[in-house]
Amino acid sequence: MSTPLSQDALATQGQVGSAVLRIASAVDHLIGMACRGVLYVTLSAMFIILSVNVGLRYIAGSSLSSASELPELMFPWLIMAGVVLAAQHGSHIAIVILTQKLGRLRRWVLVAGSLVVAGLYASLSVVAWPLMEIAADERTPILQVPGSVSVSCLMLGFGLLAIVTICRLHLVWVSQPDLMLDEPTNSDNTGAQA
Repeated sequence: MSTPLSQDALATQGQVGSAVLRIASAVDHLIGMACRGVLYVTLSAMFIILSVNVGLRYIAGSSLSSASELPELMFPWLIMAGVVLAAQHGSHIAIVILTQKLGRLRRWVLVAGSLVVAGLYASLSVVAWPLMEIAADERTPILQVPGSVSVSCLMLGFGLLAIVTICRLHLVWVSQPDLMLDEPTNSDNTGAQA
């Protein structure tokens, strides 16, 4: 026989839940700040390097030898930072025709789907580790930067996507209505009959 929770137990549960939500929100915010920083630095550096290289070609007829390698090394970091930010803002393409018809099950299906997606991102991050070790032997021709630098951004990006997805589970839960979106309300029925 289960006994109802006391007011103190409910208050403690609420405080723990609130603390977890605050931590998840702070982690999500820090990841967003870090990704914005990566975006600003890589985009600015790529723009400056390419602009200087174009200027040198126009003025001196020569270019920087490393000007082609640096943007290639920074581009994956730029892309993964953008992917993580897009996940935070819900900007990825989604097909919602089936989930819109689920009614009361919608929240559960979306949360379960988010957990599956987080697990897949985490597994991709783990799978990238051996690839990073393999790519470490390959080096760029001019700067001699190991190939693991580019592959590590995949590992880190997929890991951050898993963390962001977990941190945003509560938002998935609270953003979904309990009822079907297409279900008519009483006011719609009375208006149609009049």
